[in-house]
This record gives sequence, C-alpha cells and structure tokens, in this order.
Amino acid sequence: MKQIWKDWKWLPMVLVGCLIVAVGFDMFLLPNGINGGGLSGLAMVLVEWTGLGTVGILSIMMNVPLFILGGKKIGKKFFFGSLIGMVSMSVFIDLFDFIRLPEIEPLLCSLYGGVMIGLGMGLVFMSGVSSGGSDIIVRLVKMSYPNFSIGTITLTMDLIIAVLTGIVFKDFTKTLYSILVLVVTSKVIDMVLYSFDYSKVALIISAKHSEIADAICLKLDRGVTFLNGQGYYHKKDMKVILTAIRRRQMAELKELVSNIDPNAFVIIQEAHQVLGDGFRRYSKDDL
Repeated sequence: MKQIWKDWKWLPMVLVGCLIVAVGFDMFLLPNGINGGGLSGLAMVLVEWTGLGTVGILSIMMNVPLFILGGKKIGKKFFFGSLIGMVSMSVFIDLFDFIRLPEIEPLLCSLYGGVMIGLGMGLVFMSGVSSGGSDIIVRLVKMSYPNFSIGTITLTMDLIIAVLTGIVFKDFTKTLYSILVLVVTSKVIDMVLYSFDYSKVALIISAKHSEIADAICLKLDRGVTFLNGQGYYHKKDMKVILTAIRRRQMAELKELVSNIDPNAFVIIQEAHQVLGDGFRRYSKDDL
C-alpha cells in the first residue's frame, strides 16, 4: 500500500488542480469571452471562429501530437501523468460548462479567473506532470532554459492567443482582459511553485561566536560556517557566523543569540531554494 501511494501520491494534486482551473475557466472566463491561454484558450478561439465542437473536445484533439513529443523527451511518468491531467481538464471544462454566475464586471472576472487558473496550474506543475497542451511545451522549454521561471514561459507563449481572442471575437478589449488574466496567472503560478521554498540566511557578528555556533548546531540542528571579517572602525579581525535556517526557526534563532550575546549584530534575509544537507536536494526535474 505504501509503495502504491508513493507511486501515485501526485494524482490527487493533479485532479484538484485541473478541477480548480476548469471551474475558474467556466465561471469567469468563458461567459465573457476572456481567454486564459493554453490549448483550452486556443480551443475557445476555434470554437468561436468555426462554431464546431466544444472546448474540451478540441483540446483533446490538439493534445495528441504534443503528447507524442512530450512522452519521448520527458519520460513515462510525465507522459501518463499529463495524459490524466489533460483528460481530467477537458472533462471538467465540459462538465462544469453549465455554471453561470450573475453578470459580473469583466475586470473582476479577469482577476478571479486568473487567480484560480494560476492556483490550479501551480498545483499541477508541483505534482511533476502537466495538464497537457501548452504545459508540455512549457516544461520542454524549461528543460532547455532552466533560468526562466514557469510563469514567465507560460505568459510569453500565451500572449499570441490573447491577441487571437481579440481578432476572432472582434473586440480588442477582450485581448486586454485576456492579457490581464495571463499576467495574474503567471504570477500566481510562480507564487504556488516558489513561495513555499524560502528559507532564511543569518549573518551574526559577535565576540561570542563560538558559543553561538555551538548553540545553533545543538539546539537548531543547523550547520554553521565562519567567515573572516574585519571591523572598519577598530580594524579588529572577527568571525562572522553564516547559517541557513527554516522560516519557523527564525524566532528561536534570535532568542538564542540574544540570550548569549544581547549586543550581537544579526542580519537575517530571505534565501530562495537552499540546497544541501538538512534542506532539499537538487533534481534536474526541478521547476
């Protein structure tokens, strides 16, 4: 049972993420002709242009060649996981198409729709797979250009779909609203993916550096590095403590240092993606 859960623990996150995206799309974007990008957004444009099919069905049809490409480049888990995500997304979009809210200001629909789609897509990406379509392209681009964030790549690719929305619907304001959705979506995706991966780095200057270092190692179970420094005014050599800690340990660290040396000089700053012993390990599949 444990092995089965280990192999499939990503599945609930994918399904929940796809559900959130679909509901956000059907509630806020589709009724107002506002595009959220991706293949579902392109499918919406094609449905409006041709009058044929549904968003869900066209999304599935366009996904086939991308899945062949993605499966060869990224691997079996990504292929089958994204297949589940793609089918779930398409089914959910058509399933909840009946949802209609009272008339709402398009600006609010763009904002709330963008937040829901960004939240849902962030959960899907966190699971290590995708919902198919342009997400496969995004993941492949991320593999080739790891310095770009997922949100930035997604935003760049979806801008052209936003322009097509204005052309097909013959209303340029829809393009402007769609661009707003894309910007909000990309920011929320990055928040979901990266905001939970922040730690703290502390620089501590104290004459009692050895005592403080011992306490950090013993009580906080964190490593310590001594940096060689020199005070400018007195030209006195000193040891500067460098340590990385979890956010939840910040208050404990400050209390620990204060108890040993109330006059210690402490600088605490954000640290994004701390890798190594006591934190997480680097993986080539990291987003």
